[in-house]
Amino acid sequence: MLFLDSEAVRKALPMERAIGLMAGVMRAYSGGEVTQPLRTILRPPGDGGVFAAMPCHVTGDLPGYGLKAIMLRPGNRDKGLPVHIGVVLVFDPETGFPLALLDGAELTAIRTAAVSAVATGALALPGAGDLAVIGSGVQARSHLSALALVRDLRRVRVYSPTRERAEDYRRWAASWLPVPVEVMPSAGDALAGADLVCTATSAKEPVVAGRDLTPGAHVNAVGASVADARELSGDAVARCAVFVDSRESAANESGDLRVPLAEGLIGPGHVLAELGEVLLGRHAGRRDPGEITLYKSLGMAAQDIVSGFAAARSARELGLGVDVPYGAP
Repeated sequence: MLFLDSEAVRKALPMERAIGLMAGVMRAYSGGEVTQPLRTILRPPGDGGVFAAMPCHVTGDLPGYGLKAIMLRPGNRDKGLPVHIGVVLVFDPETGFPLALLDGAELTAIRTAAVSAVATGALALPGAGDLAVIGSGVQARSHLSALALVRDLRRVRVYSPTRERAEDYRRWAASWLPVPVEVMPSAGDALAGADLVCTATSAKEPVVAGRDLTPGAHVNAVGASVADARELSGDAVARCAVFVDSRESAANESGDLRVPLAEGLIGPGHVLAELGEVLLGRHAGRRDPGEITLYKSLGMAAQDIVSGFAAARSARELGLGVDVPYGAP
């Protein structure tokens, strides 16, 4: 069995490749080529953490079974440690033996941003390049890296509740991005005039109001991935044409969508399509230049499992990772 730490995962699955790979995953999921139950989430009383288990089977070019197990430890941020910790395990399609164990946090950072890049390519206006990033953590960084590959960015603004972290983000971006990043004092200031938006926060309550969204903008909302967390206000969601990774997951797990539905701000048909349905040509996607499109990302095991198989194959070719004996020779 091959073990891949975060550095090996980054080398084995560069963002450029991940974007194309994730487009295929989204088509496969909406095309019925994925068997995937809703994730199992544990939240023991008084613990403060969240544990999720996500099994999956995929067909296609990288077929097989896999499992993602991930922990959310919000208190790690104050310790200088990652908030998301986990692993992705993929199994040999022929023998069923474990094929590779990969750093789940790194894989999640890559595949989530890659899918948002796919959604941006499919739903954003062709000339969109004024980017607002709400958040300054791992996902905010991976999303800037991914969107810079699919759009010619002309302006980038970032807002984080902690100014110091936003400044760290700006310095990191300055080391490789030719466009300066501006640190803004509020989410509204960052969003003003932006035609591309990425929300990648740990917020429980909305940080984006409907009045702050610019007509014609495209929003990738990735931070609130459980039913009791929200990044977008109900009126913001109501203003948007909504697309999701999975209708089933969105209906059961998205606080950003469930709350405005319960409040009567949106109806049950407010989700127009899965991203995969747009990529398959079953839905047109954006309907007019002034429409605000929202891709609500919750993440799917299929994204992790296909990424895991691809990274494991590439790692073997590149001589990355540590080979650990397991089971029969």
